[in-house]
Amino acid sequence: MERCIPALVAIASSLWLAACGGGAPREPKPPPGPPLVAIATLDDTIVEDIRYAGPDNFTGAPIPGYEAPRCLLAEPAARALVAVQADLRAVGMGLQVFDCYRPRRAVDRFVRWAGDGDERSKEAYYPRVPKGELVARGYIAATSAHSRGATVDATLVSVDSWGGTTPLDMGTPFDFFDERSHGDSADVSAEARENRRLLREAMQRRGFRPLPQEWWHFTWQPEPYPDRSFDVPIR
Repeated sequence: MERCIPALVAIASSLWLAACGGGAPREPKPPPGPPLVAIATLDDTIVEDIRYAGPDNFTGAPIPGYEAPRCLLAEPAARALVAVQADLRAVGMGLQVFDCYRPRRAVDRFVRWAGDGDERSKEAYYPRVPKGELVARGYIAATSAHSRGATVDATLVSVDSWGGTTPLDMGTPFDFFDERSHGDSADVSAEARENRRLLREAMQRRGFRPLPQEWWHFTWQPEPYPDRSFDVPIR
């Protein structure tokens, strides 16, 4: 009987704590946010021109989830991008990024925009494609590789001796929804084709796979989180 006394005391203590609320189950912790790093903490020479944090994009307004104009990426992809930058700086060029990690809420906003009938940005962004067909033709996607943290939209810049940068001619602007934005389009100048080739080869050398339909779009392989889709805001 004496051997049972400690166990009985422990049981009684547990019951007392539960009755008083001390043993009530705790609320589960929310899942951790995406393990992303800010590219500027690894290399601040990469030019960040995050279009969706302001009105300079095809919707004409800041996009939900972009609370700061920052490029965030999963760490392996971020370090690979830094390696691309080092390669380019050695030959007088560099990277300018338009978008990196993209919250899911931003993707949802794009889909809603594609169906809202407002065509004020048509001439600048989709002059030859009906807005109602942008989703069906794959220019606007209901899910995005950007939300997995390993995709980046980028262009090339030249770098002068003072560190100043000038974007190179790529044939079309970023987010131009048109066949001329295809990486192998013959409907752009020879200079633009050469610049696209230089960007594509620099990115592929460090493990980034290009998207044929968009000269600016690259996904690092293997993706660290291929089955995840994050939605925490960029701050």
